[in-house]
Amino acid sequence: MLTWLLEPLTFAFMQRGLLAAALVGVVCALVGTYVVLRGMAFLGDALPHAILPGVAAGYLLGGGARGPVLWGSLVAAIFTALGIGALTRGARIREDSAIGIFFAGMFALGIALISSIRSYAVDLTHFLFGNVLGVTANDLWLTAALGGLVILVILAFYKEFMVLAFDPRLAATLRLPTNFLENLLLVLIALTIVIALQTVGIALMVAMLVTPAVTASLLTRRLHWMMALAAAIAAFSGVAGLYLSYYAGIASGAAIVLVCTACFLVVWGGQSLRPQRA
Repeated sequence: MLTWLLEPLTFAFMQRGLLAAALVGVVCALVGTYVVLRGMAFLGDALPHAILPGVAAGYLLGGGARGPVLWGSLVAAIFTALGIGALTRGARIREDSAIGIFFAGMFALGIALISSIRSYAVDLTHFLFGNVLGVTANDLWLTAALGGLVILVILAFYKEFMVLAFDPRLAATLRLPTNFLENLLLVLIALTIVIALQTVGIALMVAMLVTPAVTASLLTRRLHWMMALAAAIAAFSGVAGLYLSYYAGIASGAAIVLVCTACFLVVWGGQSLRPQRA
């Protein structure tokens, strides 16, 4: 058993991958808690797909370099998030309708740009499905910096986000800057998606945002415990998923999501088997 655990750690790419997967899992879980509480799972699914034009534009402009792809993704994510917020603020357009409009339009633009890249089938596959084993030392430092920024903002606005998540009317009554807080949360979601892009990819992003938080919500109703449990579940899923990927020879992003889903099913099954109180 000890050999089984230590063998992957002899490779530097596995060490970096494990650190990145755990860090990304924690950030996704913390932000995902607010996504779940506010019923924004559709946004969590649509926003990763909406950054596709940023990925493609960064790839075209940077010749495949990671830096331009990252910043292109970030610009596309923030533009989409704030655009959805602007459309829904006047209450003339429902949030799900605004998300659908941006999701379809941005995704179509991304496909149009990708179709102009002759070798996109090979070169951009890892953006769709993740490639955490390809994380470099610079990628890891950048992920840590951006992830730390997201965590610091969550800590700084913890009480305000809590009120906004559980009772938006109370937030307005207390004269909290609700528009600013909503936009800030949208930017945090966008930033988190970009951080997790290389780990699980565009196609599987919603799982890391939603599944750990939903799993934790089955175990506790207190926000701070929910966030802590979600972070632990996501970090465990990242590490265990990489081990599964290493030994089973499957895609790392898919393996991480499968472990995360298995954790949810175990918790949900345990809760279902518990006798209900009268």
